[in-house]
Amino acid sequence: MQGARPEVAAESSDCLNRFDFVTDRAKARLESYVALLRKWQATHNLVSSATLDEVWSRHVLDSAQLLRIVPDARRWIDLGSGAGFPGMVVAILLAETEGARVTLVESNAKKCAFLRAVARETNAPVDVACERIESFAQRHHDGVDVISARALASFADLCVLALPMMESDTALLLLKGQDFVYEEQEASKCWGYDLNLTESVTDPGGRIVTVRNLKGKG
Repeated sequence: MQGARPEVAAESSDCLNRFDFVTDRAKARLESYVALLRKWQATHNLVSSATLDEVWSRHVLDSAQLLRIVPDARRWIDLGSGAGFPGMVVAILLAETEGARVTLVESNAKKCAFLRAVARETNAPVDVACERIESFAQRHHDGVDVISARALASFADLCVLALPMMESDTALLLLKGQDFVYEEQEASKCWGYDLNLTESVTDPGGRIVTVRNLKGKG
């Protein structure tokens, strides 16, 4: 990329080599995804322009690491998908996995159009629900292994959004920053849950938050 910093210009899908579950075919699909993202970004505000040069590490790798936590999960719901992080990345990585299906819930029509374009281009096992999360949750009754979210809302608010869709074996999987400790202190006043924290591979202060057995207090 002309004018990019040398270390940014060198960034590519090779950053995914640290994960043995990323096949060459998956990398090719992800490269098509990133190419579409760059093309659409010229006319649509899909991601922060300041992060576009680092899309592989800041967005793709950050999303892909979720599969380390739940390698056997096949049925996903991704809340507030935006440009597809993490849900579209997960779907592309699961494209060759039998029974895999990822539902992307996003209320912005332009972003939904982008997600559908990516799904067509990459043949990802994706359904795009172009509606508010609260509306989707009211009518969703199918079993789900994982509910995921990234940069969407506070932990307490995400508990409210996810609870109607969670079953006894569902994991709520969240990408959170260093302030999560404060979010968890607030959420624990109203919610009970089993919590596990895993260090992020992309952010020294970040954590992957795994929540199970979510229930309200009182």
